[in-house]
Amino acid sequence: MTKQNLSNAKSCVNPTMFMVEKPPPPLPPPRESYINNISRKTLVEINGDPRIMKSWVDSMRASSPTHHMSTNLYEDKTSWMAHHPSAVDMFEDIISVSKGKKIVMFLDYDGTLSPIVDDPDQAFMSDDMRGTVRKLARNFPTAIVSGRCRDKVYNFVQLAELYYAGSHGMDIKGPSKGSKYSKKGTQAVLFQPASKFLPMIVEVYKELLDKTKSIEGVKVENNKFCVSVHFRCVDEKKWGELSQQVSLVLKEYPKLKLCQGRKVLEIRPIIKWDKGKALQFLLQSLGYAKCNDVFPIYIGDDRTDEDAFKVLRERRQGLGILVSKTPKDTHASYSLQEPSEVMKFLILLVEWKRLSLRKQSKIQKQLEDINASLKY
Repeated sequence: MTKQNLSNAKSCVNPTMFMVEKPPPPLPPPRESYINNISRKTLVEINGDPRIMKSWVDSMRASSPTHHMSTNLYEDKTSWMAHHPSAVDMFEDIISVSKGKKIVMFLDYDGTLSPIVDDPDQAFMSDDMRGTVRKLARNFPTAIVSGRCRDKVYNFVQLAELYYAGSHGMDIKGPSKGSKYSKKGTQAVLFQPASKFLPMIVEVYKELLDKTKSIEGVKVENNKFCVSVHFRCVDEKKWGELSQQVSLVLKEYPKLKLCQGRKVLEIRPIIKWDKGKALQFLLQSLGYAKCNDVFPIYIGDDRTDEDAFKVLRERRQGLGILVSKTPKDTHASYSLQEPSEVMKFLILLVEWKRLSLRKQSKIQKQLEDINASLKY
Protein backbone atom coordinates (compact mmCIF):
# COMPACT_ATOMS: atom_id res chain seq x y z
CA MET A 1 0.00 0.00 0.00
CA THR A 2 1.47 3.37 -1.01
CA LYS A 3 1.67 6.54 1.04
CA GLN A 4 -0.75 8.05 -1.47
CA ASN A 5 -3.35 5.43 -0.59
CA LEU A 6 -2.84 6.07 3.11
CA SER A 7 -3.28 9.79 2.59
CA ASN A 8 -6.48 9.23 0.66
CA ALA A 9 -7.79 6.96 3.39
CA LYS A 10 -7.08 9.62 6.02
CA SER A 11 -8.81 12.28 3.97
CA CYS A 12 -12.05 10.33 4.00
CA VAL A 13 -12.38 10.70 7.78
CA ASN A 14 -15.13 13.18 8.51
CA PRO A 15 -14.25 15.31 11.57
CA THR A 16 -17.86 15.01 12.72
CA MET A 17 -18.02 11.24 12.36
CA PHE A 18 -17.70 10.77 16.10
CA MET A 19 -20.59 13.10 16.97
CA VAL A 20 -23.96 11.71 17.98
CA GLU A 21 -26.76 13.65 16.33
CA LYS A 22 -29.28 13.06 19.15
CA PRO A 23 -27.57 12.33 22.45
CA PRO A 24 -29.37 9.55 24.29
CA PRO A 25 -30.24 9.92 27.97
CA PRO A 26 -27.24 9.23 30.22
CA LEU A 27 -26.61 5.60 31.09
CA PRO A 28 -27.03 4.62 34.73
CA PRO A 29 -23.67 4.67 36.52
CA PRO A 30 -22.02 1.25 36.83
CA ARG A 31 -21.83 -0.26 40.27
CA GLU A 32 -18.10 -0.60 39.96
CA SER A 33 -15.75 0.91 37.40
CA TYR A 34 -12.51 -0.81 36.60
CA ILE A 35 -9.14 0.85 36.21
CA ASN A 36 -8.63 1.02 32.45
CA ASN A 37 -5.80 3.49 32.33
CA ILE A 38 -3.08 3.84 34.95
CA SER A 39 -2.26 7.48 35.52
CA ARG A 40 1.04 9.15 34.72
CA LYS A 41 1.32 10.10 38.40
CA THR A 42 1.17 6.43 39.31
CA LEU A 43 3.98 5.65 36.90
CA VAL A 44 6.20 8.37 38.32
CA GLU A 45 5.57 7.72 41.99
CA ILE A 46 5.24 3.96 41.96
CA ASN A 47 8.82 3.41 43.15
CA GLY A 48 8.43 5.71 46.13
CA ASP A 49 5.01 4.86 47.50
CA PRO A 50 4.15 1.25 48.37
CA ARG A 51 0.46 2.18 48.57
CA ILE A 52 0.46 3.16 44.90
CA MET A 53 2.35 -0.02 44.06
CA LYS A 54 -0.33 -2.03 45.88
CA SER A 55 -3.06 -0.17 44.01
CA TRP A 56 -1.47 -1.05 40.68
CA VAL A 57 -1.01 -4.71 41.60
CA ASP A 58 -4.62 -4.81 42.81
CA SER A 59 -5.73 -3.56 39.39
CA MET A 60 -3.63 -6.33 37.79
CA ARG A 61 -5.50 -8.83 39.95
CA ALA A 62 -8.78 -7.33 38.82
CA SER A 63 -7.88 -8.06 35.20
CA SER A 64 -7.62 -11.75 36.02
CA PRO A 65 -10.84 -13.77 35.79
CA THR A 66 -9.72 -15.75 38.85
CA HIS A 67 -9.56 -12.56 40.90
CA HIS A 68 -12.53 -10.78 39.32
CA MET A 69 -14.42 -8.46 41.65
CA SER A 70 -17.75 -9.87 40.50
CA THR A 71 -19.24 -9.71 43.99
CA ASN A 72 -19.04 -5.91 43.86
CA LEU A 73 -20.80 -5.87 40.51
CA TYR A 74 -23.55 -8.45 40.67
CA GLU A 75 -23.41 -10.90 43.56
CA ASP A 76 -25.93 -13.13 41.90
CA LYS A 77 -24.94 -14.40 38.46
CA THR A 78 -28.62 -15.04 37.71
CA SER A 79 -29.28 -11.35 38.23
CA TRP A 80 -26.40 -10.44 35.93
CA MET A 81 -27.71 -12.80 33.24
CA ALA A 82 -31.11 -11.15 33.51
CA HIS A 83 -29.42 -7.88 32.48
CA HIS A 84 -27.15 -9.53 29.88
CA PRO A 85 -28.98 -12.64 28.60
CA SER A 86 -27.45 -15.21 26.29
CA ALA A 87 -27.30 -14.02 22.69
CA VAL A 88 -28.00 -17.61 21.61
CA ASP A 89 -31.10 -17.93 23.76
CA MET A 90 -32.32 -14.48 22.67
CA PHE A 91 -31.42 -14.92 19.00
CA GLU A 92 -34.99 -14.45 17.75
CA ASP A 93 -35.29 -11.20 19.71
CA ILE A 94 -32.03 -9.92 18.23
CA ILE A 95 -33.20 -10.74 14.71
CA SER A 96 -36.51 -9.03 15.41
CA VAL A 97 -34.74 -5.82 16.47
CA SER A 98 -32.51 -5.92 13.38
CA LYS A 99 -35.44 -6.45 10.98
CA GLY A 100 -35.11 -4.35 7.83
CA LYS A 101 -31.53 -3.34 8.64
CA LYS A 102 -28.13 -4.32 7.24
CA ILE A 103 -26.15 -6.36 9.77
CA VAL A 104 -22.41 -5.61 10.00
CA MET A 105 -20.23 -7.90 12.14
CA PHE A 106 -17.27 -6.89 14.32
CA LEU A 107 -15.32 -9.62 16.13
CA ASP A 108 -12.50 -9.56 18.65
CA TYR A 109 -10.00 -12.41 18.26
CA ASP A 110 -8.44 -13.69 21.51
CA GLY A 111 -11.10 -15.07 23.84
CA THR A 112 -13.78 -14.61 21.18
CA LEU A 113 -12.76 -16.58 18.09
CA SER A 114 -9.99 -18.50 19.86
CA PRO A 115 -9.60 -19.62 23.47
CA ILE A 116 -7.36 -17.71 25.88
CA VAL A 117 -4.06 -19.63 26.16
CA ASP A 118 -0.90 -19.24 28.23
CA ASP A 119 1.28 -18.60 25.16
CA PRO A 120 -0.22 -15.84 22.96
CA ASP A 121 1.70 -17.24 19.97
CA GLN A 122 -0.37 -20.44 20.26
CA ALA A 123 -3.83 -18.81 20.18
CA PHE A 124 -4.99 -20.69 17.10
CA MET A 125 -8.61 -20.71 16.01
CA SER A 126 -10.18 -24.02 15.09
CA ASP A 127 -10.85 -24.99 11.49
CA ASP A 128 -14.56 -25.10 12.32
CA MET A 129 -14.45 -21.53 13.60
CA ARG A 130 -12.54 -20.37 10.51
CA GLY A 131 -15.11 -22.04 8.28
CA THR A 132 -17.93 -20.37 10.20
CA VAL A 133 -16.32 -16.92 9.93
CA ARG A 134 -15.79 -17.49 6.21
CA LYS A 135 -19.51 -18.21 5.76
CA LEU A 136 -20.33 -15.20 7.92
CA ALA A 137 -18.27 -12.92 5.67
CA ARG A 138 -20.12 -14.20 2.59
CA ASN A 139 -23.38 -12.97 4.10
CA PHE A 140 -22.40 -9.87 6.10
CA PRO A 141 -19.56 -7.30 6.05
CA THR A 142 -17.18 -8.68 8.69
CA ALA A 143 -14.22 -7.13 10.53
CA ILE A 144 -11.74 -8.48 13.07
CA VAL A 145 -10.89 -5.83 15.69
CA SER A 146 -7.99 -6.94 17.87
CA GLY A 147 -5.25 -5.68 20.14
CA ARG A 148 -2.88 -7.89 18.17
CA CYS A 149 -0.66 -6.65 15.40
CA ARG A 150 -2.77 -6.74 12.23
CA ASP A 151 -0.36 -9.10 10.44
CA LYS A 152 -0.40 -11.52 13.38
CA VAL A 153 -4.15 -11.71 13.63
CA TYR A 154 -4.39 -12.13 9.85
CA ASN A 155 -1.98 -15.08 10.06
CA PHE A 156 -4.24 -16.64 12.69
CA VAL A 157 -7.49 -16.06 10.79
CA GLN A 158 -6.19 -16.48 7.20
CA LEU A 159 -9.28 -15.04 5.50
CA ALA A 160 -8.50 -12.39 2.89
CA GLU A 161 -12.12 -11.27 2.48
CA LEU A 162 -12.33 -9.65 5.93
CA TYR A 163 -11.56 -6.18 7.25
CA TYR A 164 -8.79 -6.19 9.88
CA ALA A 165 -8.21 -3.61 12.60
CA GLY A 166 -5.07 -4.45 14.57
CA SER A 167 -3.35 -2.70 17.50
CA HIS A 168 -6.72 -1.82 19.07
CA GLY A 169 -7.89 -0.21 15.85
CA MET A 170 -4.72 1.79 15.12
CA ASP A 171 -3.92 -0.31 12.04
CA ILE A 172 -6.90 -0.81 9.74
CA LYS A 173 -6.92 -2.49 6.35
CA GLY A 174 -9.71 -3.60 4.04
CA PRO A 175 -10.01 -6.96 2.25
CA SER A 176 -6.94 -7.97 0.27
CA LYS A 177 -9.17 -9.56 -2.36
CA GLY A 178 -12.41 -8.34 -3.86
CA SER A 179 -15.27 -7.85 -1.44
CA LYS A 180 -18.89 -7.44 -2.56
CA TYR A 181 -19.30 -4.90 0.26
CA SER A 182 -16.60 -2.53 -1.02
CA LYS A 183 -17.78 0.44 -3.05
CA LYS A 184 -16.90 0.34 -6.72
CA GLY A 185 -14.11 2.69 -7.72
CA THR A 186 -12.81 3.20 -4.18
CA GLN A 187 -9.27 2.44 -3.12
CA ALA A 188 -8.46 -0.24 -0.59
CA VAL A 189 -8.92 0.93 2.98
CA LEU A 190 -5.73 1.58 4.92
CA PHE A 191 -5.70 3.79 7.99
CA GLN A 192 -2.91 4.10 10.57
CA PRO A 193 -3.52 7.09 12.87
CA ALA A 194 -0.50 6.33 15.08
CA SER A 195 2.16 5.94 12.38
CA LYS A 196 4.49 8.57 13.88
CA PHE A 197 4.79 6.50 17.06
CA LEU A 198 6.31 3.45 15.36
CA PRO A 199 9.98 4.23 16.20
CA MET A 200 9.02 4.95 19.82
CA ILE A 201 7.10 1.68 20.12
CA VAL A 202 10.11 -0.27 18.82
CA GLU A 203 12.34 1.43 21.42
CA VAL A 204 9.95 0.63 24.27
CA TYR A 205 9.60 -2.96 23.11
CA LYS A 206 13.37 -3.49 23.19
CA GLU A 207 13.69 -1.85 26.61
CA LEU A 208 10.88 -3.93 28.08
CA LEU A 209 12.47 -7.11 26.76
CA ASP A 210 15.66 -6.18 28.61
CA LYS A 211 14.03 -4.94 31.84
CA THR A 212 11.72 -7.93 32.27
CA LYS A 213 13.99 -10.76 31.10
CA SER A 214 14.77 -11.83 34.67
CA ILE A 215 11.07 -12.33 35.55
CA GLU A 216 10.02 -15.86 34.73
CA GLY A 217 6.89 -16.24 32.61
CA VAL A 218 6.78 -12.72 31.14
CA LYS A 219 5.95 -12.47 27.45
CA VAL A 220 6.60 -9.12 25.75
CA GLU A 221 4.85 -8.80 22.40
CA ASN A 222 5.37 -6.13 19.76
CA ASN A 223 1.95 -5.42 18.27
CA LYS A 224 3.26 -2.72 15.93
CA PHE A 225 1.39 0.29 17.35
CA CYS A 226 1.37 -0.96 20.93
CA VAL A 227 3.42 -3.24 23.18
CA SER A 228 1.78 -5.98 25.24
CA VAL A 229 3.34 -7.37 28.44
CA HIS A 230 1.60 -10.67 29.20
CA PHE A 231 1.77 -11.79 32.84
CA ARG A 232 -0.57 -14.80 32.65
CA CYS A 233 2.32 -17.16 33.43
CA VAL A 234 4.05 -14.91 36.00
CA ASP A 235 3.94 -15.86 39.68
CA GLU A 236 1.61 -13.41 41.42
CA LYS A 237 4.37 -12.66 43.94
CA LYS A 238 6.35 -11.19 41.04
CA TRP A 239 3.62 -8.85 39.79
CA GLY A 240 4.91 -5.97 41.91
CA GLU A 241 8.41 -6.34 40.49
CA LEU A 242 6.99 -6.55 36.97
CA SER A 243 4.90 -3.40 37.40
CA GLN A 244 7.95 -1.59 38.75
CA GLN A 245 10.09 -2.53 35.74
CA VAL A 246 7.35 -1.48 33.31
CA SER A 247 7.01 1.87 35.09
CA LEU A 248 10.77 2.48 34.89
CA VAL A 249 10.59 2.18 31.12
CA LEU A 250 7.34 4.02 30.55
CA LYS A 251 8.08 7.09 32.68
CA GLU A 252 10.63 8.12 30.04
CA TYR A 253 7.92 8.23 27.37
CA PRO A 254 5.24 10.83 28.23
CA LYS A 255 3.51 10.31 24.87
CA LEU A 256 2.64 6.73 25.77
CA LYS A 257 0.05 5.42 28.23
CA LEU A 258 -0.52 2.17 30.07
CA CYS A 259 -3.78 0.21 29.82
CA GLN A 260 -4.81 -3.21 31.06
CA GLY A 261 -6.53 -6.19 29.54
CA ARG A 262 -6.95 -9.80 30.62
CA LYS A 263 -3.61 -10.50 32.35
CA VAL A 264 -1.80 -8.14 30.05
CA LEU A 265 -0.32 -4.65 30.43
CA GLU A 266 -0.50 -2.65 27.20
CA ILE A 267 1.54 0.40 26.26
CA ARG A 268 -0.12 2.58 23.64
CA PRO A 269 0.26 6.07 22.14
CA ILE A 270 -1.75 8.81 23.82
CA ILE A 271 -4.14 9.50 20.97
CA LYS A 272 -7.92 9.61 20.93
CA TRP A 273 -8.31 6.31 19.17
CA ASP A 274 -9.64 2.96 20.33
CA LYS A 275 -11.81 0.06 19.20
CA GLY A 276 -14.88 2.29 19.32
CA LYS A 277 -13.30 4.80 16.95
CA ALA A 278 -12.18 1.92 14.71
CA LEU A 279 -15.76 0.63 14.56
CA GLN A 280 -17.01 4.05 13.47
CA PHE A 281 -14.25 4.42 10.87
CA LEU A 282 -15.09 1.03 9.37
CA LEU A 283 -18.80 1.84 9.24
CA GLN A 284 -17.92 5.02 7.37
CA SER A 285 -15.60 3.14 5.00
CA LEU A 286 -18.49 0.78 4.21
CA GLY A 287 -20.77 3.72 3.50
CA TYR A 288 -22.89 3.32 6.63
CA ALA A 289 -21.77 6.38 8.61
CA LYS A 290 -25.08 8.22 8.36
CA CYS A 291 -27.37 5.27 7.70
CA ASN A 292 -30.29 4.48 9.97
CA ASP A 293 -30.77 1.06 8.42
CA VAL A 294 -27.47 -0.45 9.59
CA PHE A 295 -27.23 -2.83 12.56
CA PRO A 296 -23.65 -3.36 13.83
CA ILE A 297 -23.04 -6.35 16.11
CA TYR A 298 -19.79 -6.32 18.08
CA ILE A 299 -18.60 -9.43 19.96
CA GLY A 300 -15.63 -9.23 22.34
CA ASP A 301 -14.35 -10.39 25.72
CA ASP A 302 -11.88 -7.74 26.85
CA ARG A 303 -11.98 -4.36 28.60
CA THR A 304 -10.78 -2.73 25.41
CA ASP A 305 -13.96 -3.93 23.66
CA GLU A 306 -15.99 -1.77 26.05
CA ASP A 307 -15.12 1.29 23.93
CA ALA A 308 -16.98 -0.32 21.01
CA PHE A 309 -19.88 -1.47 23.19
CA LYS A 310 -20.23 2.07 24.51
CA VAL A 311 -20.28 3.58 21.00
CA LEU A 312 -23.10 1.26 19.93
CA ARG A 313 -25.11 2.04 23.04
CA GLU A 314 -24.67 5.80 22.59
CA ARG A 315 -25.62 5.56 18.91
CA ARG A 316 -28.68 3.51 19.85
CA GLN A 317 -27.73 1.37 16.92
CA GLY A 318 -26.77 -2.29 16.92
CA LEU A 319 -25.62 -4.11 20.03
CA GLY A 320 -22.63 -5.46 21.91
CA ILE A 321 -22.14 -9.04 23.08
CA LEU A 322 -19.68 -9.73 25.90
CA VAL A 323 -17.90 -13.10 25.96
CA SER A 324 -17.45 -14.01 29.62
CA LYS A 325 -18.18 -16.80 32.10
CA THR A 326 -18.18 -14.37 35.02
CA PRO A 327 -20.28 -11.26 35.69
CA LYS A 328 -18.59 -8.03 34.65
CA ASP A 329 -19.55 -4.39 34.47
CA THR A 330 -20.18 -3.86 30.76
CA HIS A 331 -21.91 -1.70 28.15
CA ALA A 332 -22.80 -4.86 26.19
CA SER A 333 -26.46 -5.88 25.94
CA TYR A 334 -26.01 -9.64 25.67
CA SER A 335 -23.48 -12.27 26.67
CA LEU A 336 -21.92 -15.52 25.52
CA GLN A 337 -19.89 -17.86 27.72
CA GLU A 338 -16.96 -18.82 25.47
CA PRO A 339 -15.76 -19.11 21.85
CA SER A 340 -17.82 -22.26 21.28
CA GLU A 341 -20.98 -20.24 22.04
CA VAL A 342 -19.72 -17.46 19.76
CA MET A 343 -19.50 -19.98 16.94
CA LYS A 344 -23.02 -21.22 17.71
CA PHE A 345 -24.33 -17.65 17.49
CA LEU A 346 -22.52 -17.03 14.19
CA ILE A 347 -23.90 -20.27 12.76
CA LEU A 348 -27.42 -19.15 13.71
CA LEU A 349 -26.84 -15.85 11.90
CA VAL A 350 -25.60 -17.55 8.75
CA GLU A 351 -28.52 -20.02 8.75
CA TRP A 352 -31.03 -17.23 9.31
CA LYS A 353 -29.56 -15.29 6.38
CA ARG A 354 -29.68 -18.36 4.15
CA LEU A 355 -33.35 -18.98 4.95
CA SER A 356 -34.15 -15.28 4.46
CA LEU A 357 -32.57 -15.26 1.01
CA ARG A 358 -34.43 -18.43 0.08
CA LYS A 359 -37.70 -16.88 1.21
CA GLN A 360 -36.97 -13.68 -0.73
CA SER A 361 -36.14 -15.71 -3.82
CA LYS A 362 -39.41 -17.62 -3.52
CA ILE A 363 -41.41 -14.41 -3.16
CA GLN A 364 -39.60 -12.89 -6.13
CA LYS A 365 -40.42 -15.95 -8.23
CA GLN A 366 -44.08 -15.71 -7.26
CA LEU A 367 -44.17 -12.03 -8.23
CA GLU A 368 -42.59 -12.81 -11.59
CA ASP A 369 -45.17 -15.53 -12.22
CA ILE A 370 -48.00 -13.13 -11.35
CA ASN A 371 -46.62 -10.42 -13.66
CA ALA A 372 -46.22 -12.95 -16.44
CA SER A 373 -49.82 -14.15 -16.05
CA LEU A 374 -51.13 -10.58 -16.19
CA LYS A 375 -49.62 -10.12 -19.63
CA TYR A 376 -51.96 -12.71 -21.10
